[in-house]
Amino acid sequence: MDTPAIASLAPKPTASPITMPLGMFVFTLLYGGMTVLAGVLAYKQVQLWPTSLAVESGIFPFLLLVVISSTLSQLYGRAAAKRIVWWGFLPLGLSALLMQLVLGLPASSEMIAFRPDDLAAFERVHASTWRVWMAGPASYITSLLLNIWIFDRLRGKGEGESTFGLMVRGAIASALSQAVDSVIFITLAFYGEFDITDLMIGQVLAKVFLSLVLVPFLITFGVQAAQRLDARKAD
Repeated sequence: MDTPAIASLAPKPTASPITMPLGMFVFTLLYGGMTVLAGVLAYKQVQLWPTSLAVESGIFPFLLLVVISSTLSQLYGRAAAKRIVWWGFLPLGLSALLMQLVLGLPASSEMIAFRPDDLAAFERVHASTWRVWMAGPASYITSLLLNIWIFDRLRGKGEGESTFGLMVRGAIASALSQAVDSVIFITLAFYGEFDITDLMIGQVLAKVFLSLVLVPFLITFGVQAAQRLDARKAD
């Protein structure tokens, strides 16, 4: 019997598939989407009624970035959360390049003829967001890495932690990092275009307020949701 020939017919071992916790996978997808959306929404300033203060609308997806990064740090470690933050530059950069490509391509004759106002609005808004796209990465990397660092440093030495402790850590880390983010982003994106005083004050106050009131509950929900997703995959 030709033993070597028989051996050659045996199935070859395959490489072990790369596994990733389902919770990390889902939250990473959400993270990439929010990095792109934050840059797009930041163009519009929303008034904080009944005052004259305002916030840029990118605050909403950006707060979710804080929640997601804190959730990842809590469940999968500080190093994993930092990697996600750095890789967040990829969808952010690609979306900026694609936006420039679309702006450079000629519009269809039908749009020029029948929807000139829509075309003009699209080009005016997106062609004016280059400072937003440039300011975003600077504030993004500074504040989110700061958020992860503070959130991790406040973690106790013990294995167990109460939900209240998690919420307090999330609130403190988010409030401090978002105050820093506001100063960097508003200055780089809008300084010189108009008086940024009301926007700066409104942005800082809104982010700190939401960080203290809303973010702790969102982080708690995020951690529980990711744990359920991981348990579901394990089943």
